[in-house]
Amino acid sequence: MLNGFIKYGCSLLLACFITAGCNKLENMNIDPTKPVNTEPAYLLTGAEKSAMDILYSGLQNGFIGSHFAQYWSGNTRTNDSQYLLDENNNTALWNAMYTVVIHNLNEIIRLAQTDPPQDSSAVNQIAISYILKTWAFQILTDAYGNVPYSDAVKGDANIQPKYDDARAIYTGLLDTLQQQLAVMDESKPGFGSGDVIYNGDVAAWKKLGHSLALRLAIRLADVDPATAKSVIEANYGNAMTSNADNAQFQYLSTAPNKYPQNDSERDILDFFVSATMVDYLKATEDPRLEVYVRPAADGSGYVGMPYGTAASNPGRKSSDSYSWPGTRIYAADMVGILMTYPEVEFILAEAAARGIAVGDAATHYNAGVTSSLEYWGITNTDTVNNYLARVPYTAGDWKNVIGTQKWLALYPQGFQGWFERTRLDFKKPDGTDLFIAPVDGSLDQNVTVFPFRLTYPTADQQQNTVHY
Repeated sequence: MLNGFIKYGCSLLLACFITAGCNKLENMNIDPTKPVNTEPAYLLTGAEKSAMDILYSGLQNGFIGSHFAQYWSGNTRTNDSQYLLDENNNTALWNAMYTVVIHNLNEIIRLAQTDPPQDSSAVNQIAISYILKTWAFQILTDAYGNVPYSDAVKGDANIQPKYDDARAIYTGLLDTLQQQLAVMDESKPGFGSGDVIYNGDVAAWKKLGHSLALRLAIRLADVDPATAKSVIEANYGNAMTSNADNAQFQYLSTAPNKYPQNDSERDILDFFVSATMVDYLKATEDPRLEVYVRPAADGSGYVGMPYGTAASNPGRKSSDSYSWPGTRIYAADMVGILMTYPEVEFILAEAAARGIAVGDAATHYNAGVTSSLEYWGITNTDTVNNYLARVPYTAGDWKNVIGTQKWLALYPQGFQGWFERTRLDFKKPDGTDLFIAPVDGSLDQNVTVFPFRLTYPTADQQQNTVHY
């Protein structure tokens, strides 16, 4: 089914069906062998897959997100681990999110409003499209800061869109999200099988919408605590409650719908797991170590590469002496993660620590850790309880305690891990630094500095000079 929808889903098709035999002048340039309209379900499949393909590509998730989150360190290319951004990879991320993902979602909304389907699914199709748009704009805003939002993706009507303030974008996203959640109707259909993430389950989409509201709100907590409190208290009761609610795009083990960064046909030699993550997993005897990381080929166990080590560094070992990402992380049928239940629990733990009325912080923290372990197949009660005893919740150090565990639970979502790193600026629970400056390169080794946003694509600097 996925193959069939993806065949059409990534096209951005506009206008109306061609009337056979029409020879009017305005139709002379229309190719009668090609369709000029498409089903909303195809557009949704295209939006979902295009977003996941770019966010979990080695070029974006690997060289940008997972480097900036310090999950991985470069092997074949080390400049990226020293925060030297590849402009082609950066531009591809920007273009895919705007010109494919958001464009497809806008077209679904337009079609549902101008030519509503006969099965009364329009209200849910519009709401689901806005939920996905919220997610896409959240990624763009967290990655770039101020971005085109209110003027974005309007085609010839506005080819030089203004850049909206990031805080205003977040406020607008929350307003739209809550408006759409209020009108969603679980008694009516959604997209059916064209929806790879939830297979047409409107109730599941509503839970995701409430969960995304929590993500947006907690990221406003330091700049607008009143809004954060109001939104979180209004939405947490309807958010995800187990891993069964996770929003993820299931890839297939066969081409052309394999996970973007899989090693089913060739070895991937671009990235080692960073010593930052490996050493912390080992220090806490984290049972996710063997899932997240492969033992080094030379038999030396789990060995991370110190972040930002250059190929010319005389202390660098051979490739067989470092660990690659785990086999599950590179599986052909791996999932593209949009949001999961463990993240919801860590959001609620932080909210409770900040005094927001969502329950007990320690209870949410323990649920976050436990559900993350469960997500990766670690369910033995003694294993889970012993690990929780090694990484206990500490109210007076909530930022470091929650921050480290949330960072681990977000793997391999490189961008989300980076966003949380910049937002909370956490350390290890003992107060020592978790992250390091790149070992090699031009940065001061005594100062742990890292990017807080990406630079705007060069093409936008040149083409949108009015608002750049």
